Amino acid sequence: IQQVFKQLLYMINAIALNNLLLRKDVCSWSTGMQLRFNISQLEEWLHGKNLQQSGAAQTLEPLIQAAQLLQLKKKTSEDAEAICSLCTSLTTQQIIKILNLYTPVNEFEERVTVAFIRNIQKQLQERNDPPQLLLDFKHTFPVVFPFNPSAITMDSIHLPASLNLDFLNKV
Repeated sequence: IQQVFKQLLYMINAIALNNLLLRKDVCSWSTGMQLRFNISQLEEWLHGKNLQQSGAAQTLEPLIQAAQLLQLKKKTSEDAEAICSLCTSLTTQQIIKILNLYTPVNEFEERVTVAFIRNIQKQLQERNDPPQLLLDFKHTFPVVFPFNPSAITMDSIHLPASLNLDFLNKV
């Protein structure tokens, strides 16, 4: 069950983040608020079902950071440093793309300046991020089946002759 929910939440994360990276109309402060609220609801549900050890919540980390990026101030060099230290699960390309797509929805917000984006790029140039922008939502985690040893010993098993397993010998 834990592995299924980890895979499911990874797919939710990948599809939501990819939509965020491809659609200018959803890159806003209010979308960041909605995302963070919905993610906290998922985390609360996982906690309520005792699934916090499954790793499912960790698969949501890039989406959480993208939501926080949408909510942060984006003006000063201190803001740029905060973004760089906060967004460790996002690649440089993803951070820059979200900042470029950021669209204010009311008069209290401002567009992200080109100088601010260049400042971010300069601070993140040491990172060795993979060049891909979008997440692979078809990625599957390996399934792990736990080993549960049987209480039955091998010398107590009787193999019927109809199975034609004459090549097996008791030792």
